[in-house]
Order: sequence, then structure tokens, then C-alpha cells
Amino acid sequence: MVRLFDLVIRHGVPLVFFNVLLEQLGVPVPAVPTLIIAGALSRESRISSTHVLIASVLASLIADWIWFILGRRYGYRILKTLCRISLSPDSCVRDTESKFERWGLKSLLFAKFVPGCSSVAPPLAGAAKHSTIAFLIYDAIGAVVWAGSAVAVGRAFHHAIGRVIESLENLGGWAVAVVAVIIAVFIFFKWAQRQNFYKQLRMARVSVHELKGLMDQGVQPLIVDARSEGARNRDPRRIPTAVTLDIFDNIDGGREIVVYCT
Repeated sequence: MVRLFDLVIRHGVPLVFFNVLLEQLGVPVPAVPTLIIAGALSRESRISSTHVLIASVLASLIADWIWFILGRRYGYRILKTLCRISLSPDSCVRDTESKFERWGLKSLLFAKFVPGCSSVAPPLAGAAKHSTIAFLIYDAIGAVVWAGSAVAVGRAFHHAIGRVIESLENLGGWAVAVVAVIIAVFIFFKWAQRQNFYKQLRMARVSVHELKGLMDQGVQPLIVDARSEGARNRDPRRIPTAVTLDIFDNIDGGREIVVYCT
């Protein structure tokens, strides 16, 4: 039976490549632990840290470029699809969008360090019609910093990580079960986080037809357009009399409030 440790060494770089590719495409399989382990192995000359870094950056660029093209072609609609397949709360789109509007492509330099932002920033850049070359440059720098940091941590703590790998190796086939359980727990945690987010959002809802009926009857609720400035620019359609959040802070209460977003 081929030892687990030997398998990690033999397939280390392809494993890193596909792990990073899947994570950046939105699959909930964290790549940072793999990069840290690869860094620890590179400290013992078991694997090339340069090859690991190149594989990580290449996989990240491929995945992010796909999202960038989809964002450019389908605009904000692709973000809705992304939120449906991702286990991150939908609030990540608005948080990432606010950072992107503030920093532009520079936000790509740190997006991979923020949970939920890594997969959202590339389609946002595409929807904003940024230059492909500029996007790839900033995205590559961000990928190098992100992957390089994880590999550096692995190299710095290679003794402790080596003991963990040795313990997994001694478990034999049970090591696969242990890793599978860890991944399952992570996915369950993200799913529970998403469900809790939806639970917090549950409130009295009103349909478009019901709202129009109220307005036709002379009832004038306070309608708040909660979309970001970028979302409003991409889709200028709005409900008549609606105000934005910045104006909403200066309006007196006393009326029912209807909030809508993308």
C-alpha cells in the first residue's frame, strides 16, 4: 500500500492546482490548509515551493478570469447565480461591492484574504467593464501574496505541521475519513451560517403588485432603495418615490417602510 505521505509528495503540485481552482470557482473546499502543508513539505525539500506558487497563481487566474468574463457578459445577474451556489451569506456581495467601489481593482490585492470576497470580486470587475489586462495584473499580484503567505506559514511551522502529517500517515486509510469529516464539518458550518443569515432576514414581505395596490389607494409607505451606487448605475430602474439609504437617514419616521434590493 502506497503511504499517504508519499502520495502527498508525488501529487502535491497537481493537488494544490485543483484545490485552488475549485475553491476560486466557488466550491467550498478551502485551499489554504493544502498550501500550508505544501509549504511545510517544501521546507524539507520534499516539494518545490516555486512550483506550488506557480500552480496556485495559475489556478487562481484561470478561475478568476472565468468569473471575470461571465461578469462582463451577464453583469449583475451572474452575482445572483454565484450567491445561489456559494455557501457564503448573500451579504458578501454587498460588502465586496462596497469595497470594490471604494478601491476599484486594488481591492483584488486583498480580496482572497476576506471570506466570501474571493469569488465575488472577479465578476464585479467584469460587470464594471474594467480592462482585462489590468484585471489580470492586479489579480495575479493578489494571488501571489495570498498563496505566498500560506506557503510561508507552512515553511515557518514545518516541524509542527510535519508531526500532524506523520500522525495522519500512521492512521492509514482512516486519514481519508478524518479529512472527509473535517471538510464535512466546514461545509455544515457554512450552511448553518447561511441559514442563520436567511433567518435574520425573514420579515413581513410585500409583493410588487401589493405595493402598487397600496400606492393606488393613496397609501404612501416610505420606499427605500437599498442597492449600492454601483448596482443602481448598472440597473437604473427604480420604484417611483423611492429614496436611497443615505437620504433615508434624514427622513422622519411615522410611516411603514418598504425596503427593496437587487
